[in-house]
Amino acid sequence: MTSRFRFWARTAGSAQPTSGKQLPALPVAAAVLTATVALYIALVAFGNITDFDTNRQFVRHVLAMDTTFKDPDLMWRAVTSSTLQDIAYVLIIVWETLAALVLIVAGAVWIRGLRHRSDFGQARRLSTIGLLMVLVLFGAGFIGVGGEWFAMWQSKSWNGLDAAARNFMVAGIVLVVVHLPGSSSRTD
Repeated sequence: MTSRFRFWARTAGSAQPTSGKQLPALPVAAAVLTATVALYIALVAFGNITDFDTNRQFVRHVLAMDTTFKDPDLMWRAVTSSTLQDIAYVLIIVWETLAALVLIVAGAVWIRGLRHRSDFGQARRLSTIGLLMVLVLFGAGFIGVGGEWFAMWQSKSWNGLDAAARNFMVAGIVLVVVHLPGSSSRTD
Protein backbone atom coordinates (compact mmCIF):
# COMPACT_ATOMS: atom_id res chain seq x y z
CA MET A 1 0.00 0.00 0.00
CA THR A 2 1.36 3.39 -0.89
CA SER A 3 2.28 5.93 1.75
CA ARG A 4 -0.23 8.32 0.20
CA PHE A 5 -3.07 5.85 0.84
CA ARG A 6 -1.90 5.17 4.39
CA PHE A 7 -1.90 8.93 5.02
CA TRP A 8 -5.41 9.23 3.56
CA ALA A 9 -6.64 6.29 5.64
CA ARG A 10 -5.36 7.91 8.85
CA THR A 11 -6.75 11.37 8.06
CA ALA A 12 -10.11 10.06 6.85
CA GLY A 13 -10.93 8.60 10.25
CA SER A 14 -9.94 5.05 9.32
CA ALA A 15 -6.90 5.22 11.58
CA GLN A 16 -4.42 2.38 11.61
CA PRO A 17 -4.88 0.02 14.53
CA THR A 18 -2.28 0.17 17.28
CA SER A 19 -0.63 -2.95 15.88
CA GLY A 20 0.30 -0.88 12.81
CA LYS A 21 -1.54 -3.13 10.34
CA GLN A 22 -2.69 -1.51 7.12
CA LEU A 23 -6.19 -1.60 5.69
CA PRO A 24 -6.70 -4.85 3.76
CA ALA A 25 -6.72 -4.21 0.02
CA LEU A 26 -9.54 -6.56 -1.02
CA PRO A 27 -12.13 -5.33 1.48
CA VAL A 28 -11.21 -1.73 0.60
CA ALA A 29 -11.66 -2.54 -3.11
CA ALA A 30 -14.96 -4.31 -2.44
CA ALA A 31 -16.20 -1.35 -0.38
CA VAL A 32 -15.21 1.25 -2.97
CA LEU A 33 -16.61 -0.73 -5.90
CA THR A 34 -19.86 -1.52 -4.08
CA ALA A 35 -20.27 2.15 -3.18
CA THR A 36 -19.56 3.13 -6.79
CA VAL A 37 -22.31 0.85 -8.14
CA ALA A 38 -24.60 2.10 -5.37
CA LEU A 39 -24.00 5.69 -6.43
CA TYR A 40 -24.56 4.84 -10.09
CA ILE A 41 -27.82 2.93 -9.63
CA ALA A 42 -29.09 5.55 -7.15
CA LEU A 43 -28.46 8.26 -9.77
CA VAL A 44 -30.21 6.14 -12.42
CA ALA A 45 -33.26 5.74 -10.17
CA PHE A 46 -33.19 9.42 -9.21
CA GLY A 47 -32.99 10.42 -12.87
CA ASN A 48 -35.91 8.18 -13.78
CA ILE A 49 -37.99 9.62 -10.95
CA THR A 50 -37.18 13.28 -11.57
CA ASP A 51 -37.17 13.04 -15.38
CA PHE A 52 -39.91 10.44 -15.62
CA ASP A 53 -40.94 11.00 -19.23
CA THR A 54 -37.57 10.56 -20.97
CA ASN A 55 -37.05 6.90 -20.14
CA ARG A 56 -40.78 6.24 -20.11
CA GLN A 57 -40.67 6.94 -23.85
CA PHE A 58 -37.79 4.48 -24.14
CA VAL A 59 -39.74 1.75 -22.34
CA ARG A 60 -42.87 2.49 -24.38
CA HIS A 61 -41.03 2.20 -27.70
CA VAL A 62 -39.24 -1.00 -26.70
CA LEU A 63 -42.41 -2.67 -25.47
CA ALA A 64 -44.48 -1.46 -28.44
CA MET A 65 -41.75 -2.71 -30.81
CA ASP A 66 -42.64 0.21 -33.07
CA THR A 67 -39.07 0.84 -34.25
CA THR A 68 -38.15 -2.79 -34.96
CA PHE A 69 -38.28 -4.55 -38.33
CA LYS A 70 -41.99 -5.24 -37.58
CA ASP A 71 -41.73 -8.87 -38.55
CA PRO A 72 -45.25 -10.32 -38.31
CA ASP A 73 -43.82 -13.42 -36.66
CA LEU A 74 -42.59 -11.27 -33.74
CA MET A 75 -45.10 -8.41 -33.50
CA TRP A 76 -47.56 -10.48 -31.48
CA ARG A 77 -45.15 -9.90 -28.56
CA ALA A 78 -45.64 -6.13 -28.64
CA VAL A 79 -47.26 -4.46 -25.62
CA THR A 80 -49.15 -1.44 -26.92
CA SER A 81 -51.18 -0.58 -23.83
CA SER A 82 -49.74 2.63 -22.38
CA THR A 83 -51.04 1.55 -18.95
CA LEU A 84 -49.08 -1.73 -19.08
CA GLN A 85 -46.03 0.09 -20.43
CA ASP A 86 -46.18 2.58 -17.55
CA ILE A 87 -46.62 -0.22 -15.01
CA ALA A 88 -43.49 -1.90 -16.41
CA TYR A 89 -41.57 1.39 -16.19
CA VAL A 90 -42.63 2.04 -12.60
CA LEU A 91 -41.61 -1.51 -11.66
CA ILE A 92 -38.18 -0.88 -13.21
CA ILE A 93 -37.81 2.30 -11.14
CA VAL A 94 -38.89 0.52 -7.95
CA TRP A 95 -36.36 -2.26 -8.65
CA GLU A 96 -33.59 0.29 -9.30
CA THR A 97 -34.45 2.14 -6.10
CA LEU A 98 -34.44 -1.04 -4.01
CA ALA A 99 -31.12 -2.15 -5.53
CA ALA A 100 -29.64 1.28 -4.78
CA LEU A 101 -30.82 1.16 -1.17
CA VAL A 102 -29.40 -2.33 -0.63
CA LEU A 103 -26.07 -1.30 -2.15
CA ILE A 104 -25.92 1.92 -0.12
CA VAL A 105 -26.43 -0.09 3.06
CA ALA A 106 -23.84 -2.61 1.85
CA GLY A 107 -21.33 0.19 1.28
CA ALA A 108 -21.97 1.54 4.77
CA VAL A 109 -21.50 -1.93 6.27
CA TRP A 110 -18.20 -2.33 4.37
CA ILE A 111 -17.02 1.01 5.75
CA ARG A 112 -18.12 0.10 9.27
CA GLY A 113 -16.24 -3.19 8.96
CA LEU A 114 -13.10 -1.38 7.82
CA ARG A 115 -13.31 1.11 10.67
CA HIS A 116 -13.93 -1.49 13.36
CA ARG A 117 -11.73 -4.21 11.89
CA SER A 118 -14.61 -6.67 11.95
CA ASP A 119 -15.78 -9.53 9.78
CA PHE A 120 -17.14 -8.47 6.37
CA GLY A 121 -19.65 -11.32 5.98
CA GLN A 122 -22.72 -9.10 6.26
CA ALA A 123 -21.26 -6.55 3.83
CA ARG A 124 -20.52 -9.33 1.36
CA ARG A 125 -24.06 -10.72 1.64
CA LEU A 126 -25.68 -7.31 1.17
CA SER A 127 -23.39 -6.49 -1.75
CA THR A 128 -24.27 -9.82 -3.33
CA ILE A 129 -28.00 -9.16 -3.04
CA GLY A 130 -27.74 -5.63 -4.44
CA LEU A 131 -25.37 -6.60 -7.25
CA LEU A 132 -27.56 -9.55 -8.21
CA MET A 133 -30.50 -7.15 -8.37
CA VAL A 134 -28.52 -4.98 -10.81
CA LEU A 135 -27.50 -8.06 -12.82
CA VAL A 136 -31.11 -9.26 -13.01
CA LEU A 137 -32.33 -5.82 -14.09
CA PHE A 138 -29.78 -5.31 -16.85
CA GLY A 139 -29.17 -8.96 -17.78
CA ALA A 140 -32.60 -10.53 -17.61
CA GLY A 141 -34.63 -7.34 -17.97
CA PHE A 142 -32.86 -5.23 -20.57
CA ILE A 143 -30.65 -7.73 -22.41
CA GLY A 144 -32.95 -10.76 -22.22
CA VAL A 145 -36.49 -9.42 -22.22
CA GLY A 146 -35.95 -6.06 -23.91
CA GLY A 147 -33.20 -7.13 -26.28
CA GLU A 148 -34.47 -10.51 -27.36
CA TRP A 149 -38.15 -10.85 -26.49
CA PHE A 150 -39.05 -7.33 -27.63
CA ALA A 151 -36.30 -7.31 -30.32
CA MET A 152 -34.73 -4.09 -29.06
CA TRP A 153 -31.59 -5.05 -30.98
CA GLN A 154 -33.48 -4.26 -34.21
CA SER A 155 -34.09 -0.62 -33.27
CA LYS A 156 -31.67 2.08 -34.37
CA SER A 157 -33.25 4.75 -32.16
CA TRP A 158 -34.41 2.87 -29.02
CA ASN A 159 -31.67 0.31 -28.48
CA GLY A 160 -30.21 0.22 -24.97
CA LEU A 161 -28.26 -3.02 -25.30
CA ASP A 162 -24.79 -1.44 -25.18
CA ALA A 163 -25.58 0.46 -21.99
CA ALA A 164 -27.24 -2.60 -20.46
CA ALA A 165 -24.22 -4.76 -21.31
CA ARG A 166 -21.84 -2.21 -19.71
CA ASN A 167 -23.95 -2.09 -16.55
CA PHE A 168 -24.19 -5.87 -16.45
CA MET A 169 -20.43 -6.24 -16.87
CA VAL A 170 -19.57 -3.67 -14.19
CA ALA A 171 -21.92 -5.26 -11.65
CA GLY A 172 -20.54 -8.70 -12.52
CA ILE A 173 -16.94 -7.60 -12.05
CA VAL A 174 -17.76 -6.01 -8.70
CA LEU A 175 -19.54 -9.22 -7.64
CA VAL A 176 -16.39 -11.20 -8.46
CA VAL A 177 -14.24 -8.78 -6.42
CA VAL A 178 -16.66 -9.03 -3.48
CA HIS A 179 -16.27 -12.83 -3.58
CA LEU A 180 -12.51 -13.05 -3.99
CA PRO A 181 -10.86 -14.98 -1.19
CA GLY A 182 -9.89 -12.55 1.53
CA SER A 183 -12.50 -9.90 0.74
CA SER A 184 -14.66 -10.87 3.67
CA SER A 185 -12.13 -12.03 6.26
CA ARG A 186 -11.26 -10.27 9.47
CA THR A 187 -8.66 -7.58 9.23
CA ASP A 188 -6.80 -8.25 12.46
